[in-house]
Amino acid sequence: MTEFIGHLHPLLVHLPIGILLIALLLQWLSRKEKYKTLQSAVPITLLCGTISALLSCITGYVLSTTDDYDKTLVTWHMWMGMGVALVSFMLYAKEKNPQFAVNKKLLAIVLLVLIFITGHLGGSLTHGSDYLTKPLAGIFSNDTSSATIKPVPNVQEAMVYSNVIKPILETKCYSCHGPDKQKGGLRMDDSLKLMKGGKDGIVIEPGHADKSKMIKNILLPRDDDDHMPPKEKAQLSASQVALLHWWIDNGAALDKKVKDLPQDDTIKPMLLALQKAPEIKNPFAEIPSATVGKADEKIIGQLKQKGVVIIPVAQNSNYLMANFVTDTAVDKNDLQLLVRLKQQLIWLKLDDTNIGDDGMQYIARLSNLARLDLSHTMLTDKGLQQLQPLAGLQYLNLVGTKITAQGIMQLKGLKKMQSLFLYQTNIDKKYFADLKNAFPKTQIDTGGYFVPTLATDTTEVKAKKAY
Repeated sequence: MTEFIGHLHPLLVHLPIGILLIALLLQWLSRKEKYKTLQSAVPITLLCGTISALLSCITGYVLSTTDDYDKTLVTWHMWMGMGVALVSFMLYAKEKNPQFAVNKKLLAIVLLVLIFITGHLGGSLTHGSDYLTKPLAGIFSNDTSSATIKPVPNVQEAMVYSNVIKPILETKCYSCHGPDKQKGGLRMDDSLKLMKGGKDGIVIEPGHADKSKMIKNILLPRDDDDHMPPKEKAQLSASQVALLHWWIDNGAALDKKVKDLPQDDTIKPMLLALQKAPEIKNPFAEIPSATVGKADEKIIGQLKQKGVVIIPVAQNSNYLMANFVTDTAVDKNDLQLLVRLKQQLIWLKLDDTNIGDDGMQYIARLSNLARLDLSHTMLTDKGLQQLQPLAGLQYLNLVGTKITAQGIMQLKGLKKMQSLFLYQTNIDKKYFADLKNAFPKTQIDTGGYFVPTLATDTTEVKAKKAY
């Protein structure tokens, strides 16, 4: 019941602002002979504003006891709100009894100032202390660090937490879990407090991303009350989720460099992208512009029971992504269920599963598929041939499979193909040039990344031992 009363504060808090501003406007206009008749409406308007201000103070105090907000900012907001209620009542008393020994004009000015200050502090609690000045940052300053993620000059030499993870948290999490507001008692702008967790316990379990509450909440459906970030706010891109997952799985280190952590063929291009763009680019295919009906919830529920992660690819979209991250033993029933989602399913991750050539007959029926990850599976050229009907396929990851150059050539008819990952396959290097000619508009990743030594790099020289 207490929590319910506290949640009424955002509903009530705008009433005194509007009502009291109207009262001040009526009071000012009634001073002119033309609008003298408005004077009779001033007292009742002030009374309504005073009552709504008092209710806002009560619900605001109850809400402040949740400890989700910065205590100093909450205290100032509370006292200013109480000041609004008190001064508005004094102004009402003056209107009802002109003999009341206070200056009406001075009270009106004080009330107007208090309304602005209280409103500003409330906005700071909800949207951050810089919410008012943030839009002006781009006009008066070239510093956009508060709004964007800066590129990393040499990602392998960068600190994994400070340069890769923290910017993601800063742009997507700090508004609810930062210095001004700590929803659920969780503060994420301080690394030590982040690892400590909030009221409900720790949110990061180093070495176990799938067990970490932070990752679980991010992967929840957007309509779920526990989904983070809230559905009305900017969501994490797929690559940002993958980077957080990778960091936690590798110990959630705060003092290691990127190069110190193991990197598979999925993470490498995402890290490399940090050097090129101010925002981590979503490597997934674009969402189709055509609308599609909602998927069958029963089918989604059956897949989720098997451990398959099914989530929308974007907010307010019926298109879906399926990830067999915890269901690596893919069977015929799983694939048949996927086929029943063929209208909505556009991204599919089957990496590190037992799927082979026989399963491709079902994958080929997923007519809207745009992104397919078959890395480290038992796929061969025979199964690859069956993917020819996927005319909309734009991204295909075949890392760690047994496919050959001849098998890839079978997909020349897929004109929308943008990205092919062919590292650790049976493709001989001598055929790479032929493949690039066959797929002129496709970026072909053959692996073997090499980070050159720059003149600015630090070189450690050790004396030779004498023998």
